[in-house]
Amino acid sequence: MVKTPIFHCFSFLGLLPVLTFCWGPLVIAQDFPNKTDATFFKLKSNLERAEQGNTPQEIAQAHQELGEFYRTSGIFSAAMDQYGMALGQMEAKNDHILKVALNNSIGKVHLSLNKFKLAKNYFQDALKTSHLLDYLQGQAISKGLLGACYEKQGDYAQALEYQRESLALFQKLRDSHGIALVNENIGSIYEDLERYALAHDFFGKSYAFLKNTGTREEVNVLNNLGDVYRKQGLYDAAITETEKALLLAQRIQDNHQLESAHKDLSKAYALQGEYRKAHHHLTKAGEYNSTLIQARNTEQLNVLQTIHESNKKEAQIQLLKEQNKVSKANQNVLWIAIFAIAAVLIILYTYLGRKRKAQLKLQEYRQRTLKAELDKKGIEEKNLQREVQLKTAALSRYSLHLSQKNKILLDLSNTLKNIAGRKNMDMCAKIKDLVKDIDFNLQQEQEWDEFMRFFKEIHPDFIKKLSSISEHHLSPAEMRLGMLLRLNMSSKEIASVLRVTPDSVRVARYRLRKKLPIGQKAELVNFMVEL
Repeated sequence: MVKTPIFHCFSFLGLLPVLTFCWGPLVIAQDFPNKTDATFFKLKSNLERAEQGNTPQEIAQAHQELGEFYRTSGIFSAAMDQYGMALGQMEAKNDHILKVALNNSIGKVHLSLNKFKLAKNYFQDALKTSHLLDYLQGQAISKGLLGACYEKQGDYAQALEYQRESLALFQKLRDSHGIALVNENIGSIYEDLERYALAHDFFGKSYAFLKNTGTREEVNVLNNLGDVYRKQGLYDAAITETEKALLLAQRIQDNHQLESAHKDLSKAYALQGEYRKAHHHLTKAGEYNSTLIQARNTEQLNVLQTIHESNKKEAQIQLLKEQNKVSKANQNVLWIAIFAIAAVLIILYTYLGRKRKAQLKLQEYRQRTLKAELDKKGIEEKNLQREVQLKTAALSRYSLHLSQKNKILLDLSNTLKNIAGRKNMDMCAKIKDLVKDIDFNLQQEQEWDEFMRFFKEIHPDFIKKLSSISEHHLSPAEMRLGMLLRLNMSSKEIASVLRVTPDSVRVARYRLRKKLPIGQKAELVNFMVEL
């Protein structure tokens, strides 16, 4: 028989992975050829419903199922388009189980076309995603497909390694179907290596799971067992197993397995020298091969014709929709005119309303401007009042100083006149008396009382504030110094008023500074002025 490796295929119904099995690079839908249209339209309907629901996962699943339909029909370009659109929907969910199935399906297309490097890349991506999801079944299937890929390349060591890892995972999952098919794959590798005893052992393990299942997989294992017996020279045993496969293939009407069984029987009978039987079975194999080719071509033609008719109908529907749009557009012209008139009225009303609002805003702006000007004039008036107060303070300071000076000079003038008008007067004694009078006048507090009265009128809260902020008691002399500093007098001027030396004023300023809460770098005069 012509041995074809078994590839694992994914079909996702919901989120549940279902294991199916495909023969060779192409599966012929020979059992239900009349259901091609129904299957295609059902899948298209599923896709349309998913797109209406606008759920990326359901859309991706619908594209994947339609891609599987194209792939099993041998229309690989259309299948790849559907897989690509499914992956596009899955971009936001790179860790979804469906991505494993999509990568494996794309890999199987490339494997069918003998593009082994591309196939391995997609199988590896599926395996990586399965590891991230801790998805053991996905890992098992991806490893099995990688093994099949390496087997087709002739790298049997690598193929065996992946198939054994796949078998271990299926055993862990207790998946009898997967165990059976991986055992058959391993048997096929050993058959290629001409290690027929091991091949027979693994085929036997596979058959133990598939026996009496009535499936294509059971037929394939029986054919493989017959093939191994024949290669070992056990022709009777080979014929027995292959005839079992032939009977089962007839019962399930699998033309591909019927061709393989007849071909293997032809080889076995030829090796036994029974050439008439060998020729008979070879002729049968040729007939089934022709049937397969015709069925494959017919199937592909039917699928392509169905796709063409579907696209044609969709184009007609789209044309009708466009014509309907044009008709609706013509009907809507009147409505558009009505809406246009209504829009003009609304715009006019809105414009007038905005104009009124603009006028109100302009009026409000003018009122705010007028208020700002009034506030500005008020500030200027306050500044003028302050300036008048400062000038009044300066005038008071000058008046006080002049008053003191004039009074002293007047007293001195009167005293000197008295001295000048008298004769035979002891001048020395009189001068001494004059000095005493001067000293006495300087010690008088009347001038300070008058000064205090003026000062309180100009700065009514200063003395109270100065007393309250000091932590220590301030003497009358310190209070006078503070008042003179408040008048912004210099140390020299203060010394003249107090009749002391400038050094004494500096000492007094230092002592006063220590009693006040003032910073080291702050000016004492500024502190007093701001108080």
